Amino acid sequence: MNATLRADADAIITAAIRAVQPDEAVARALAHADFPGRVLLVAAGKAAWQMARAACDCLGKRIEQGVVCTKYGHVMGPIPRIHCYEGGHPVPDEQSFRATAAALSLVEGLTAQDTVLFLLSGGGSALFEKPLVSGAELQDITGQLLASGADIVEINTIRKRLSAVKGGRFAQLCSPARVFSIVLSDILGDPLDMIASGPACPDSSTCAQAQAIANRYGLRMSDEARTLLTQETPKTLSNVTTQITGSVRELCAAAAKTCRELGYEPLLLTDQLCCQAREAGSFLASAVRTHARSGKSLALLAGGETVVKLTGHGLGGRNQELALAAAAGIAGISGAAVFSVGSDGTDGPTDAAGGYVDGSTAALLASHGLTIEQMLADNDAYHALQKTGGLIMTGPTGTNVNDVAVALIRGEA
Repeated sequence: MNATLRADADAIITAAIRAVQPDEAVARALAHADFPGRVLLVAAGKAAWQMARAACDCLGKRIEQGVVCTKYGHVMGPIPRIHCYEGGHPVPDEQSFRATAAALSLVEGLTAQDTVLFLLSGGGSALFEKPLVSGAELQDITGQLLASGADIVEINTIRKRLSAVKGGRFAQLCSPARVFSIVLSDILGDPLDMIASGPACPDSSTCAQAQAIANRYGLRMSDEARTLLTQETPKTLSNVTTQITGSVRELCAAAAKTCRELGYEPLLLTDQLCCQAREAGSFLASAVRTHARSGKSLALLAGGETVVKLTGHGLGGRNQELALAAAAGIAGISGAAVFSVGSDGTDGPTDAAGGYVDGSTAALLASHGLTIEQMLADNDAYHALQKTGGLIMTGPTGTNVNDVAVALIRGEA
């Protein structure tokens, strides 16, 4: 492994994630907020604990009480007057349902003078849920969608219609209280109604779209679930004010700044990456091969969110799979590396944030009697990268604004 390139990658990752922490964004959103009555807090998503703590730092005892619904391992300590719950992600579990029930109990019986401070971040689709079908069926449908290669917009279009809180329905349950929503975006283009499936946002998707998605991916579901796909979601909400903050653009900009400081000339290829993880990895490797002999030190950046189509039974996530797919294309190139990382610090159902590969990865894997093709076929990027020292481990970061992938090319001095 190229120690210099790996050190550069780690520095870029650390700086980029630090730049998109939600603390300052929440403070800015609350700086001029006016809440005349009681204030109740509900925070949902992978960044929920961090956002809730920031809100409590700003408002103190003005927040009467609250509920945090976040992912396992993401509660970093107690917050005064706030009950913190952890649940399943990306597939909701009984703890997700329990946390959501606590939040719904909190907002019962409010008046028009009260305010629900709703702090939303990516991952909320799984972590904030009251299913209209059985929990087991919801988990099964979610698993089918995740395995199918469906993108996040398609997945959330289905989720909304199977839920009592998604697609604007949570805001309806808070009525007549006002909902002041602060949203940390994890979806390309920042579509409010799709971030965490839009619990406090009118839904722009239609029943026809939901049914087409179910047919496209051949989803197995009960008659009850199929009937729910025909029931329309709220299209207008009069009690919600929303401020959106944070995005993959900021993540890419921070990564590019650090690349420049390390001596690379950064080039942002896209902040709208949306394709199969393997395709993205192959593309970045192709770009490396094009520029590797230029003599320049370059950093090619791509932000967004890829998808993985499951064909095997291994362990991994989209960022790890992207990196491993790039390893074949840059094999033997001594001054090149590709890495990809999820800003939330957890990539798929693993404890890794992403993956790093360089020109030596393919040979290192071969020394263990394994091939890149073999490991990709089994969707086992985690164990492949574990054997080559390529796992990126950050732990939960407290934020969630998509992913960034970077191809580094270190030219001759």
